Amino acid sequence: MLETVIAELETNGLLLKTDAKLPNVCALVAGEPVRGSWWSHTMSHQMFHVLTEVASHRDVLTAKLISSKDTFVHRSLWPAFLAVAMSRERWQFAALDAKARALLKRVDEQGKTEASGGAAVALEKALLVHGEQMHTSEGSHAKVLTSWGKWMESAAVQSPELTAAQGRESIEKAVSFLNRRHDGRGRLPWPAARTLTTP
Repeated sequence: MLETVIAELETNGLLLKTDAKLPNVCALVAGEPVRGSWWSHTMSHQMFHVLTEVASHRDVLTAKLISSKDTFVHRSLWPAFLAVAMSRERWQFAALDAKARALLKRVDEQGKTEASGGAAVALEKALLVHGEQMHTSEGSHAKVLTSWGKWMESAAVQSPELTAAQGRESIEKAVSFLNRRHDGRGRLPWPAARTLTTP
């Protein structure tokens, strides 16, 4: 199943964890659209296994990109995504409160830090950090936020040569294609991106 999911991701450039209409991992595993929470689906264990494999794949980056949902981004779109994520444009700070800004400063200074709550989610939705669920030594789950600079270093990825505008254009085209093909309403977090559907 992993090969099928990665092939779909490679074709589209983007793949959601779950969605009612747009291509997503849970539907690929189930063989049909998944309504409601995938946790309550009869194939939830298989879905969890595949989602874990996809998230750790060398060609996959995970971000809250499409409609603020967990989105898998294929390596082919990494330069475009990173150009946008690292741009530090005004829209990325519009919804940040003092707590989120303080957390961002901590991530910038430390490169990586554990965090939870609304501030962490806000930073992920603004694409300002990479967020990942990790197992702690105590056996619990924790959210780890990593700066994009630190993430690129660990992934051995070069700094993008695209401008933020070029990056946005590439991602908008990919989402627009998916919306048209699947009658979806995927949205992107920056203001220039309206709900990308056919007129």
